[in-house]
Amino acid sequence: MGGEEVTIPFYTGGCQCGAVRFHVEGALGDASVCHCRMCQKASGNFYLPLVSVSGAKLTWTRGAPKRFRSSNHGYRGFCAECGTPLTYEAPDGVALTIAAFDDPAEIAPRIQWGIEAKLPYVDTIRDLPGEDTMADQGAAAFLADLVSYQHPDHDTDEWPPERAS
Repeated sequence: MGGEEVTIPFYTGGCQCGAVRFHVEGALGDASVCHCRMCQKASGNFYLPLVSVSGAKLTWTRGAPKRFRSSNHGYRGFCAECGTPLTYEAPDGVALTIAAFDDPAEIAPRIQWGIEAKLPYVDTIRDLPGEDTMADQGAAAFLADLVSYQHPDHDTDEWPPERAS
């Protein structure tokens, strides 16, 4: 028997301001997009991409989400400081918002739920013209002077950093 090393998947993520951070150890479950009206309202968006972490170990490493009871069966977790949506908690487990992960590109949704509430233009967004952020000449001066206070896409020992006034 060889000394084969078993690699356990590990993920990190958190909110926009960095007040809430998480680690997930183990395989992620199903990744999906939910179009239901409740998910639209909870995310303030057209739909809510979520991934189940019920089969993995979820640890809140900085802060913890504030929770809103959105129904008799579920809670929505979010950062109380910046409002970033973070969780959907139901009797079958916890799901995290995919964009809250530090590397969301590796978590591809496999199914859409709640399509009865899908907004009529969602499937045509891909056909809209697309431009790089810096292509907006009207916003060039604004963008050149922009300083982001968003937490970086990796763990930090302390947050927030000292900011110049």
